[in-house]
Amino acid sequence: MVMLTLRGVGVTLGRRTVLRDIDASLTAGMLVGVVGPNGAGKSTLARAIMALVPSRGEIALDGRTVSTLRRPDLARQIAYLPQGQTLHWPLTVERLVGLGRLPHLGPMSRLGDADAAAIETAILRADVADLRHRVATQLSGGERARVMLARALAIEAPALIADEPLASLDPGHQIDVMDLLRDQARQGALVIAVLHDLTMAARYCDRLILIDEGRLIADGSPQQVLTPDHLAMVYGIDARVDMEGAWPSIIPMGRRHL
Repeated sequence: MVMLTLRGVGVTLGRRTVLRDIDASLTAGMLVGVVGPNGAGKSTLARAIMALVPSRGEIALDGRTVSTLRRPDLARQIAYLPQGQTLHWPLTVERLVGLGRLPHLGPMSRLGDADAAAIETAILRADVADLRHRVATQLSGGERARVMLARALAIEAPALIADEPLASLDPGHQIDVMDLLRDQARQGALVIAVLHDLTMAARYCDRLILIDEGRLIADGSPQQVLTPDHLAMVYGIDARVDMEGAWPSIIPMGRRHL
């Protein structure tokens, strides 16, 4: 059971402080949504967890500081799906998804039966089987997003960080991806998703972390985090918040005029 611990995490990029004193303990079996306005520091938090930017404080995975882990070791433990990935090489989708197995391979190693099974499972779960022989650089933005998710799933890591996994997706595939992320968590993984769609966050996430201007504003269930007061303070909006029943919804009504 994987556990990710953040204590006093801060990030400064250039002269700008992007994150300030973030504390959280995230455990396996949960789908955790990270929400907040543009520029809040959500993607920087994801990159700090992956030791891709220098940070202060402590970020530990099962008690081991992530910055001290070898890159292949960290990649086997946390699959990372960054936002807005650009593809430069004309690989087929099947070969691109297969790159997710690289953290498990030694120098000059070849894919084995277990790798092939992981690749096939990831392709099926991300619903890209019909694209397997297409050249990835020729895909639409939505198709590419699903393929990159399949590559992350192929790692079979106990934790997954997905930064804006719904970008470029139509409503049907947004639902498919959120169903998949929730299923991943139900199977015992720790899943962290950076999300802009607050209704999707409310419907699917077990826990939400709300960030604004690099600070942790709220951390708890969607009912505790997505309150009218928090939405007014962080997003500057009046919103209709309906958390009753099976289909919670967040409907922005307009800008709040203070």
